[in-house]
Amino acid sequence: MALTPGGAAPAIAELVLKTTPPRAPRYLLVRPRLGLDDEQFRDRPFILVQAPAGFGKTSLLAQWRHEYLARGWAVAWISADGSPDPQRMLHSLVLAVRMGCGRPQFGATLLESASVAFGEYEGVTAWLSEVAQASLSMVLMIDEAERLHPSSQAALNYLLHNAPPNLRVVAAGRADLDSMVADLRAYGLSTSVGIETLRFTLEETIGLVRNRIGAKADPDTCARLHELTEGWPLGLQLVLAAMERGSDLRSIVGPHSPDSRNQLVEALTAKLAPEDVAFLTRVAVVDQLHPDLCIALTGDQGAPQRLARLARETPIFVVGEDSDWCRLHLLASDALRLRLAELPAQERADLHGHAQDWLAAHGMLTQAARHAREAGREGVAVDLAQKGLYEAVIQGHMGTMREWLDVLPESVLDQHPQLRLAAAWSLAVSERHEEAERMVGLILSRPDVNLALRYECVLIASGAAYYADDPDRCVGMLAPWKEVPPGNEPKFHRMHLNRLAMMALLQGDPAEARRLCAAPGAELSREPDYAVRWRDFITGLSFAWEGQILLAEEGLRAALVSIDAKFGRRHPLSCMFAALLASIAYERDRMDEALALLANRLDVLERVGAPESILLGYRTVTRVAAAQGEEHRALDILESCFAIGAARRLPRLCIASLGEQVRLHASRFRRETCAALITRIDELVASEIPRRGPLWRRNVEMVSAMAHAYGAMAAQDWPGVLESVARAAPLAEQARLGRFRIECMALRAFALDRNGEDGRTLMIEAMSLARTFGFVRLFTDTHPVLTDWAYRVMEETSGEPAPGAASPSRVVPPPADQRQGGPRVMPSMVLTPKEREVLEFLARNLSNKEIAQAMAVGEATVKWHLKNLFGKLGVGTRRHVVHRAQLLGLIQGLE
Repeated sequence: MALTPGGAAPAIAELVLKTTPPRAPRYLLVRPRLGLDDEQFRDRPFILVQAPAGFGKTSLLAQWRHEYLARGWAVAWISADGSPDPQRMLHSLVLAVRMGCGRPQFGATLLESASVAFGEYEGVTAWLSEVAQASLSMVLMIDEAERLHPSSQAALNYLLHNAPPNLRVVAAGRADLDSMVADLRAYGLSTSVGIETLRFTLEETIGLVRNRIGAKADPDTCARLHELTEGWPLGLQLVLAAMERGSDLRSIVGPHSPDSRNQLVEALTAKLAPEDVAFLTRVAVVDQLHPDLCIALTGDQGAPQRLARLARETPIFVVGEDSDWCRLHLLASDALRLRLAELPAQERADLHGHAQDWLAAHGMLTQAARHAREAGREGVAVDLAQKGLYEAVIQGHMGTMREWLDVLPESVLDQHPQLRLAAAWSLAVSERHEEAERMVGLILSRPDVNLALRYECVLIASGAAYYADDPDRCVGMLAPWKEVPPGNEPKFHRMHLNRLAMMALLQGDPAEARRLCAAPGAELSREPDYAVRWRDFITGLSFAWEGQILLAEEGLRAALVSIDAKFGRRHPLSCMFAALLASIAYERDRMDEALALLANRLDVLERVGAPESILLGYRTVTRVAAAQGEEHRALDILESCFAIGAARRLPRLCIASLGEQVRLHASRFRRETCAALITRIDELVASEIPRRGPLWRRNVEMVSAMAHAYGAMAAQDWPGVLESVARAAPLAEQARLGRFRIECMALRAFALDRNGEDGRTLMIEAMSLARTFGFVRLFTDTHPVLTDWAYRVMEETSGEPAPGAASPSRVVPPPADQRQGGPRVMPSMVLTPKEREVLEFLARNLSNKEIAQAMAVGEATVKWHLKNLFGKLGVGTRRHVVHRAQLLGLIQGLE
């Protein structure tokens, strides 16, 4: 009995649905990093996708299916079920090829013969033989592979190990299927995609949100959504679905929207048994879950098994790889803690007490202290905090200490010196640096201060001076200790080298700063990880400082991924890395990347970022806004930057904000506005310089001189430009500020040309340096008319576009590419070229006569091709053939 998709026998008719590919989601996001061209998937006969529900496994298979079809591969699809009947699996394999590959006679013998013993793999062998003989490059996709019966899994294992060269297999499932392909992976024939790979990146989240609601979703809101859902695809879809039902996206991701989030999680827990919900509610009292900790919290010896089952069956857990630890997803923990708050007060106190006892016994003192306080055990909480908070601060968890400062009275700090020391550390690297210096004074006033403690206080105070944007005082504090070893404390070795490196950088010697960063400290295993991260930041900053942005980017990108994973995306140091990397991405003309790096991070920089990072962050978002044609928003951002500088008493930030405003207005030749801004700059500089040191004055005088140069450009006062640049250039050279040096060269060259002198040679040198260091937007940001002149100079000299001057089409990005209308038939081995051509004309509603005229053939030839199409796709009408082709992914562009 020949079986076609249009006439399945009743016994296996339901398998037609199981072998029909699902409709691609309306808002399917193509994820280039998971594309088949990626090295991890290239030429792999078997790809395994494993993750719990809600991680987008089927969507990824849909993306790959379209990619394979676009390459001309035939794709067979199976949605697995748990049937123990071995014949059912064999019939599914046959029907999948018939449905997906346009081969209505494929496997006729296998379908008609009930005597094939599938348990012995004869049926699979026969299927593989037919595949090998088919003139097709074929992909078999199996979704929900965890539902396969063990006998079917064994058959799949046999299939994988005996697949012919023209067959590839992709399987997706929730269960652990690695054992099936362990030997294939050892030989490089298989690869796996897991939870962490399937999580959306921030860029993918932004793309998905904009696919759904358009460009009105700003990067900050998208970033908050990404952090709320932790890149969980189903969580993102739930939030966006709620938004489409009328909820505002900002209200859902805002800090005061527990009701909205609770509704999202209700759908995920609705089918759970009441005892499971009760278990989840009680374990939500802690941030991290361990099987033994769950026993301590619930008193249930079966808690580990319940935890493992729920983690496997529900998508509300974040499970670590090769670790017994896991945690509830942020969406779930927020909702469950609302339920936790409804429990009797005594029961909540008991839960916190049990958590404190277990965590303290296992050395997790900071977490134990928090639970002790929640349990009402204030004395125990303070004792635990003193032991744990200092170490937490040294490891970079400054925010934890600042949270405790809000509840610890001054008398407790007096009684516990270690707590005051931890508090001083945490306050020094924030906007509260003055409080840190006051605490250092109190520590040094004690009679038991030894040399090591005095040195530690110098580290704290110098850090506070750096965050206060007082480089002269920072360097002055460190100078007496430059040659003094920091003692036997390993934690101080790397800190000491970092401070010396920062001191060298502030004094204008980035190469020396890198040398100190590269110097060996204590044993690597004994160096605080936080201090090592600071070393990486100073190294990257030193490269960017002297204009070596390509070298800076190499190290910063890997470091940012690492620090995000360890400390979180909104950790202050992570935000400082992001600001530096975003400034480089902008200089390389990758504006979307720059915005994504800074999304939902600027507010952290405002409060706890170093001045240089705040300046980099705000200057980057300002220039992106201006480049996108939103000058009004750029000016508003600069006013915000000025307000931050005033609030944090960072006058250099205010001056830099005004200087950037001058540059923006000068690009429009707004002479009077520039003059008014320059007057404000001069007044600020004059009021601050008398009480500032030479390092601070050098930085500010350079900004002031550049502002005067741009003001002169706005007035087209070319001698004035030359005079101002002559003041700025030596300061940039002295500080080794590579980008400013090239900018000064470009301004001077342009002013010389406008003044009737030869500036072409100088401009060519500036463009050569920009090309070498990788600056793409340098000249464009300097001034539009300078950009035009740079283009002419370079084209007249070499016929090439000027480096560092983005093309006019890139200064204001063009609108999104318009998709060409009309249906498009994808290249495929399923159909011949002529059949594909006829199919496209059919999709355009042309008659046989019109198709014949378009193809320059006779109507009989068209009818012959139509007959082949009907047979391959198992249909009987022209309209049905188009719908079937659309279903199989052979044609795209139809609504």
